[in-house]
Amino acid sequence: MTTPVRKPPGRVPGWAKALSAFVLVLVVLFAGFRLSLVPGLKDVFGSETHDRSGPALLESVQDISRYEAASGNFQVVVDLEKDAKLLPDAIRGTRTLYVGAGTVDAYVDLGKVDEDDVTVDADRTSATLRLPHAALGEPALDPERSYAVSKQRGLLDRLGDLFSDNPNGEQAVQKLAARHIGDAAKDSELKARAESNTTAMLKGLLHSLGFEEVRVTYGS
Repeated sequence: MTTPVRKPPGRVPGWAKALSAFVLVLVVLFAGFRLSLVPGLKDVFGSETHDRSGPALLESVQDISRYEAASGNFQVVVDLEKDAKLLPDAIRGTRTLYVGAGTVDAYVDLGKVDEDDVTVDADRTSATLRLPHAALGEPALDPERSYAVSKQRGLLDRLGDLFSDNPNGEQAVQKLAARHIGDAAKDSELKARAESNTTAMLKGLLHSLGFEEVRVTYGS
């Protein structure tokens, strides 16, 4: 009597393992999405936020001689799209619609005024001041008024977010929004308003000190 010879189990091809892993990821994503739609389960499997940050430390102090004379509020809608060559948007690509709101300050640096820039007559009734032109500060986005309207991502980008330390990062659209706001501030009358307000402030101050005639000019 002969015993049948058993064939050793064949190895699973590599492509089959990759396909199984891909299907497993899709199942997990789909299951998580379905669970979030079930009433009550969102609270059970929800996440909690704990702030364990340490105290803020003062690193340095700088004396500021700027007179902040005007501040402009700006808003821009950023439509940023990134495509991949030879791949459709459904597979690889992102598009973000972002509303950025922020401010830009205009100031006059009084620390650049020298003794030669201030002229006072002998009777101390007339004064002439020459100040540097107003300049613009860096745009500052307001996180309370800035938000993403919509985000469209391809399948590969969604999978990449699962293993990323900063999923759905908005640094690119935030930088672009700040740049557009800065450009808009340059094209506005913000610096002219700052010089006008600075002139009014100095005239009011010197008039209160007894000066009858005050002249303020701006130059480099």
